[in-house]
Amino acid sequence: MIIITAKFQILPDDADSWPDIAADFTRATRAEAGCLWFDWSRDVEDPTTYVLIEAFRDDEAGAAHVQSEHFKQAQQSLPPHLAATPRIVNATVPQDDWSLLGELAVPADR
Repeated sequence: MIIITAKFQILPDDADSWPDIAADFTRATRAEAGCLWFDWSRDVEDPTTYVLIEAFRDDEAGAAHVQSEHFKQAQQSLPPHLAATPRIVNATVPQDDWSLLGELAVPADR
């Protein structure tokens, strides 16, 4: 799978509204056949920073995502709300879902 983590620095006046601003793009991306997940988190120390963790089944699914109409629309609608160009980490990993974090395993009887 392709896993992407992107860090978005949002303009202060738009930070609280960012989930609504990105909502159409988020919904459309989550509906893509090759999207495994597309999840936003807000930084607990800097409320103007959001982190997006997204995963796609394979290269074909990733290509379909960046060629989609909703991606093209997001390229126009999202940048006016950004304070800087988002930063990204993109990797292909040999798995198709989250793995368990064994070092923090929760007992089975809980």
